[in-house]
Amino acid sequence: MADRVAIVTGAGSGIGRAVALAFLRAGWRVALTGRRRDALEETAQSAGEHAGRALVLPSDVTRPDAVRALFDAAVERCGRLDLLFNNAGANAPGTLLEDLPFEQWQQVIDVNLTGAFLCLQNAFRVMKAQSPRGGRIINNGSISAHAPRPNSAPYTASKHAVSGLTKAAALDGRKYDIAVGQIDIGNALTSMAARMPQGVPQADGRMAPEPVIDVQVVADAVLHMASLPLDANILTMTVMATKMPFVGRG
Repeated sequence: MADRVAIVTGAGSGIGRAVALAFLRAGWRVALTGRRRDALEETAQSAGEHAGRALVLPSDVTRPDAVRALFDAAVERCGRLDLLFNNAGANAPGTLLEDLPFEQWQQVIDVNLTGAFLCLQNAFRVMKAQSPRGGRIINNGSISAHAPRPNSAPYTASKHAVSGLTKAAALDGRKYDIAVGQIDIGNALTSMAARMPQGVPQADGRMAPEPVIDVQVVADAVLHMASLPLDANILTMTVMATKMPFVGRG
């Protein structure tokens, strides 16, 4: 996988940072993108001896012009694009559905769905025109793409929509040798999940602690998906804490 080229969105923290570092250590050239240059530079520096293969390209995935400029800059610097990890995400504070401000709904949809679409669209544009043709796109879904948590309408709706986007793109990408898949993650220990071991709201109204997994497990899973030849695809993969309350009732 040495010298292959990836773009990782939301690479300044959490899952995006862990995945970007895994790719850099595996010999990939990685364009790191997100809104905050300082966070992206921290990710690059965290790669240590592999930092020279990192390219810091701040961008806003909700803006079509910014996304096009991001992909153009990455291709200009690296020559091609083999992988997009479509990871940038946002959430709204847990709020009663009937009290949710429209602005919070719109922000989550803009980042999680529209941003994912714009990046996927530009990846198609690049991958179908390059030689050798094709590439792989991995969308970051969520356990919420299957079942909601309480008071999570914007995030849950956006992740259900990402599942539809993944399937449509997997079909439309066939003719260009573009493989599209999705990873659905449950309780990876990032700053967003730090409260889970202390207790989070459950469907029955209780507050209860939930188990978590090391984010490196997720990074390894994404790297595995990316390692497949383009004639094979993991359409959906779920990586979750074994004992989290997802499978079953109660």
